[in-house]
Amino acid sequence: MNTQPHEILKAYIAKHGLKTSRQRELIADVFFAAGGHLSIDELLERVKKNDARVGQATVYRTMKLLTRAGLAEARQFGDGHTRYEPALEATEHHDHLICTSCGKIVEFHNAQIESLQSRVASKHGFLVSHHKMELYGLCASCQRKH
Repeated sequence: MNTQPHEILKAYIAKHGLKTSRQRELIADVFFAAGGHLSIDELLERVKKNDARVGQATVYRTMKLLTRAGLAEARQFGDGHTRYEPALEATEHHDHLICTSCGKIVEFHNAQIESLQSRVASKHGFLVSHHKMELYGLCASCQRKH
């Protein structure tokens, strides 16, 4: 885990009187190294490669902690699973393309789309505080299979 998330997590744990643990640190390290869009089960599978004793409940509680600390964002992509992505990794807003067949998730940023959204909101007298765009369909690989 790079210094900034590590220091933020350490400060959050201290401020809220929580205990640090080696398993919690391992889960955070694996999560930030993965880059995001992981379900609890996917993260658990990766963490168990380093420590087979880590359980699903520990991963779940750690991800809730990272979310409350502002280090992770919980996302729903229509497959019934909550997926997490690092909140500090993105230096600018990004949107998602989600394959409805294989579940592949692609992040993208498009300045024209962002500008158009701002113009539409402004035209309607609306001040946008935040947004998310998710486009669902078939990735190139799944299109070839169908």
